[in-house]
Amino acid sequence: MAETTRLLVDADACPVKDEIYRVGARYGLKTVIVANSWMNIPQSPLIERVVVPEGPDVADDWIAEQVTPSDIVITSDIPLAVRCLAKQASVLRPNGEEIDERSVGMVSAMRDLMQGLRETGTVTTYNPSFGKNDRSRFLSALDTLIVRLRRKAALARSLPSSSETIHRPFPGDVP
Repeated sequence: MAETTRLLVDADACPVKDEIYRVGARYGLKTVIVANSWMNIPQSPLIERVVVPEGPDVADDWIAEQVTPSDIVITSDIPLAVRCLAKQASVLRPNGEEIDERSVGMVSAMRDLMQGLRETGTVTTYNPSFGKNDRSRFLSALDTLIVRLRRKAALARSLPSSSETIHRPFPGDVP
């Protein structure tokens, strides 16, 4: 049986939580909000709040341990994204950028470069401001990703399993 898609949110600094709640409700997806402090969430049987102990990467560790290949993780944290990709989950940044096997190397290298530049004082800004276009791009990307995962799951259900595969000999096959 195929697993159900969940939205796992690295919520402490996530600017698109309201959008995630709306999209999750529209698709009937379980949404798990993971943070190291209590935060207000809408009352819904589809939304779960997980408060982890304070500490570096505790929320990330919880998400990385719980994630499955059918899940979508929303995070800006590149090391968490790498861990989730290793478990074959989908990863989306709040600005709408999908991180996948093809882009993770470049995203990781850019993160390391910018961190090095900040440490030397060459670059003093951390992140650009989050705007309306980012929010719109996120909504579009999340919708596209959910549809893609649903199509993939439907295709997997429609294909016969290896135990159901019938071998039909080709002309010239020797029994």
